[in-house]
Amino acid sequence: MSWGTELWDQFDNLEKHTQWGIDVLEKYIKFVKERTEIELSYAKQLRNLSKKYQPKKNSKEEDEYKYTSCKAFLSTLNEMNDYAGQHELISENMTAQIMVDLARYVQELKQERKSNFHDGRKAQQHIETCWKQLEASKRRFERDCKEADRAQQYFEKMDADINVTKADVEKARQQAQVRHQMAEDSKADYSSVLQKFNQEQHAYYHAHIPGIFQKIQEMEERRIVRLGESMKMYAEVDRQVMPIIGKCLDGIVKAAESIDQKNDSQLVVEAYKSGFEPPGDVEFEDYSQPMQRAVSDHSLSSSRGEGKAEPKFAGKSKGKLWPFIKKNKLVSLLTSPRQPPPPPPASASPSAVPNGPQSPKQPKEPLSHRFNEFMTSKPKIHCFRSLKRGLSLKLGATPEDFSNLPPEQRRKKLQQKVDELNKDIQKEVDQRDAITKMKDVYLRNPQMGDPASLDHKLAEVSHNIEKLRLEAQKFEAWLAEVEGRLPARRQSGLYDSQTAPAVNNCVQDRESSPDGSYTEEQSQESEAKVLAPDFDDEFDDEEPLPAIGTCKALYTFEGQNEGTISVAEGETLYVIEEDKGDGWTRIRRSEDEEGYVPTSYVQVYLDKNAKGAKTYI
Repeated sequence: MSWGTELWDQFDNLEKHTQWGIDVLEKYIKFVKERTEIELSYAKQLRNLSKKYQPKKNSKEEDEYKYTSCKAFLSTLNEMNDYAGQHELISENMTAQIMVDLARYVQELKQERKSNFHDGRKAQQHIETCWKQLEASKRRFERDCKEADRAQQYFEKMDADINVTKADVEKARQQAQVRHQMAEDSKADYSSVLQKFNQEQHAYYHAHIPGIFQKIQEMEERRIVRLGESMKMYAEVDRQVMPIIGKCLDGIVKAAESIDQKNDSQLVVEAYKSGFEPPGDVEFEDYSQPMQRAVSDHSLSSSRGEGKAEPKFAGKSKGKLWPFIKKNKLVSLLTSPRQPPPPPPASASPSAVPNGPQSPKQPKEPLSHRFNEFMTSKPKIHCFRSLKRGLSLKLGATPEDFSNLPPEQRRKKLQQKVDELNKDIQKEVDQRDAITKMKDVYLRNPQMGDPASLDHKLAEVSHNIEKLRLEAQKFEAWLAEVEGRLPARRQSGLYDSQTAPAVNNCVQDRESSPDGSYTEEQSQESEAKVLAPDFDDEFDDEEPLPAIGTCKALYTFEGQNEGTISVAEGETLYVIEEDKGDGWTRIRRSEDEEGYVPTSYVQVYLDKNAKGAKTYI
């Protein structure tokens, strides 16, 4: 099958077909180009996605990646980054191996096609010229033949006429002979041109055109083969990266299989273990004999008149109840009047009770039973030092000894700090050794440098080492204290200058108990003195207690004791805490003015819908 023999008369159609073939090739190049752009865009989006979820340096996210599940996720992000690299490689290979080669081939194909069809048009023009020559020779022969016939007829007519002279007949005969000769010449020329044209035409249809069309056919077949090879290369480029992509996916699967839930659970324990033990049992307070109430051995408070300085919880429960007491209730407990309320005045007149009678100093109701009502699940503070630490934390300052943390977390932080300092010390020691060796070299070879020039640097490094060692000793001492190797912080002279006097009092009287809890050895007066201001600073953001009703003052009361508030007869105020059995009711005049008044001095109207309000019949 040959286009030269089968399509000898389809020159124009072949020209259109070959142009269409080039257009198909250019369309495929455009398709591959868009595919490479998609691969690049996809790879870029994958990289941005991986980068977006990478942990930020020096942030809390880095701590999260100690868990195996987070490590697996990080491995997935890294594998996705490699996965994106493979798509970039696909784009590069398609560009280099398909687009560039095909674009160059299309240019060569256009030149070859142009040359072949130029030769075909040239052959067409030549055969058309030969045909025009043949037509001209044929018309000339036809004309000469007609002229010879007319001349012959005229001669015969003149020869048959008796009236025509012999000279005229001779002239007509000669003219006929000339025309006949001209017709013979035209015939010979026509025959020659015709023979030449036939030869040219035979060569055109059997040699020139078949040869040109054969070249065009071969060109078109090469184009088709090249397009097929490009499509194979298109698939091969994808197939080449499949093993790497498979490894990326295998890496993700392996990372997922490496997740260890038990290990993560253990890490949670290590991260949040406080080192405290659960609170002990709350001892029973006997209220069955109200007339014989006195300060028990296990009460939290003692009478100021007796001057006792050792309020304790029974057993270990004292130090362990502090973390669970809310600010409002604890402050109200500590700032409530230390005396029984005065009796109501004998008359309804305010003048009958000037300033209210002063209540005698007598043993007050034990405070420990109140803690049963104030217990909450949110741990707050473990000792008075923690109160002060809490205030410093709110201001953005972290204690150097991490004393704001629970014992176990503090131990871990201190150990981490000691390890960092040891690494820094080792670096400085290595630098000192290097400088020392260099100095020895200078001493042996003075031409290499001045040994004295290194003395300043050596002294500086030695000073840094000494400074780091002192710092490490300080943290090691704190670590030893936490781990129980030192009896108490007060025995170390490294830290006395770093703590405030009020905090020192708390620290010096605090001892680590064997079970990891803390006990406080202080008087109730020092408790109230240190605790009250620190609590106010620590819980400035706490919401005030809601009003549970209203009350109307029956008598004038001028509160002069700490925690009381003055009221005038007939004044209406809000009730925020009802009488707990001690004869005092807590009221509020405004958000910043609240305190206790004797219950017998006011008439209380509780809101039944208020939280915590009781119904009275």
